[in-house]
Amino acid sequence: MPTRIPASERTSQKLDELLTQGVADGDARAELLKLAVRKIVEEALEAEVAEAVGRGYYENGAPAGAGYRNGYRRGRLATAEGPIEYGVPQVADRVEPFVSRVRAGLAGRTAELERLAVEMFARGLSTRDIEAAFRDASGASVLSRTAVSQVTERLWQEYEAFAGRDLSEFSVAYLFVDGVAERLHAGLPREAVLCAWGITDDGQKVLLHLAPGTKEDTASCTAFFEDLKRRGLADPLLVVTDGAPGLIRAVETCFPRALRQRCLVHRLRNLRSKAPESRWPEIALRARGCYEAASEALATVLRDDFVQTYERELPAVVQCFRDDFEACIAHLRFPLRHRRVVRTTNLLERLFLEERRRTKIIPNAFGERPVLKLMYAAVIRAAERWRGIAVGEFEQRQLRVIREELGRAHAERVAPAVAPRSATPVRKLRADR
Repeated sequence: MPTRIPASERTSQKLDELLTQGVADGDARAELLKLAVRKIVEEALEAEVAEAVGRGYYENGAPAGAGYRNGYRRGRLATAEGPIEYGVPQVADRVEPFVSRVRAGLAGRTAELERLAVEMFARGLSTRDIEAAFRDASGASVLSRTAVSQVTERLWQEYEAFAGRDLSEFSVAYLFVDGVAERLHAGLPREAVLCAWGITDDGQKVLLHLAPGTKEDTASCTAFFEDLKRRGLADPLLVVTDGAPGLIRAVETCFPRALRQRCLVHRLRNLRSKAPESRWPEIALRARGCYEAASEALATVLRDDFVQTYERELPAVVQCFRDDFEACIAHLRFPLRHRRVVRTTNLLERLFLEERRRTKIIPNAFGERPVLKLMYAAVIRAAERWRGIAVGEFEQRQLRVIREELGRAHAERVAPAVAPRSATPVRKLRADR
C-alpha cells in the first residue's frame, strides 16, 4: 500500500469523490457508510501510532527506542454492509514490539462504528463518542484523551479553515444572507446561525460564510458582514435578505454601494398572514404580478392599482404591501434571466430544512461546535453540487453598467452638500511713499 500520505487522507479523498460524483453501480448509501467507518478506524489507528512513536506523520525526532512508521498493511472488518478493508499502520525498530489495542478492540464494535459514521456527517464526533467506541473488555478506553482529541479535532479544522479563508478572489454580483435559529447551548434560547452565499460575476455559486450570530440584531449582523469584508469581500450589486430589521440595517451600513432585495417568499408569507383566507388566491396573484413585472415602472403602476383596490377593505394587507416596496422590486433592475434566482433566499431555506430534519433524530445535538459542524457539512456538500447561472456577454455588460451606476450614486450620496468655495485672493496694499 502506498505510504506517501496517511491512509485516512486517501479515504477522505474517496469520500469527497463519492459525495460529489456518486457511484456508477451499487448502493451509494452503503458505500458512504463503509468509507466513513473506514475513515474513523484509520484515523483512530493513526492517532494511536502517533502517540506510540512520539511524533506526527511527517515529523522527525523520535525518542530512542520508540520506532518509526513502516508503511501499511490491510486489515478487514466485517459489517452489515459487507467487509471493509482499512489501512493498518506498521511500526518498526521498536524496543518493545508495537501491538495495536485499537485494532484488537474492533471486534464486535461494527454496529457502534456504523452509528458513529452516520453521526460523523450529521454533527461531528465528540471526545466521549470516540472513547466509547474504542474500549477493551474491561471497559477502559484503549485510546488516550490526547489521541481522541487528534481524531475529533480534524472534523473541526475543516470548518475553521473555511470560516477564515481569503474571499478576495470572488467578485460577487449577488449576495444572499439568511439565518436559522439553533439551540447552540443546552438550556438556553435558540440563537441564530447566519449563512452567506453568493453568485459571482461569471455566474458561479459559492458558499462564503457560516457563523453564529447570537441573534439577528444590527450588531451581530454587522459583525458578520465586517468579517466578510475583512477577508476581502467587496460590495456586491445586490444583497438578498428576509425582513429582519437588524439584518436590513447591517446590509445598508456595510454595503452602501449595493441594492437590497427583500426575499419575496418571506414577503408573501407576511401578506398571507394578514389576508382573509378566502381572498388570498386573488391577492397573491396580484401581488406576484406586481413583484414580477417586466420593469420597475410597470411594477409601480401595478402597486398603485393594488393599493387603490384594497386600501379601504384590507388596510393591514395594503400597509404590509407598501412596506419596503422598493426592496421587493430591486431585482427588476437586473438581467431578465437572473431575476427568478435573485428574488428569494430559497436555496438556503431548503438546506436549513434538511439540516433541521437531521438534527431532530440526533439526541442532545447541542453546542456551538456540533451544530456548526452539522450545518457546515450539510451546506458545503450541497454547495459542491450547486449549478451556476448563465452570464453571457449581454448580461456582463448589464452588470458592468449597474455597477457603474451604483458607484456614481454612492459618490453623490457621500459628497459634501456644498462644495467649498475657493479662497478670495487678498491684495496687499502698499502705502504710497
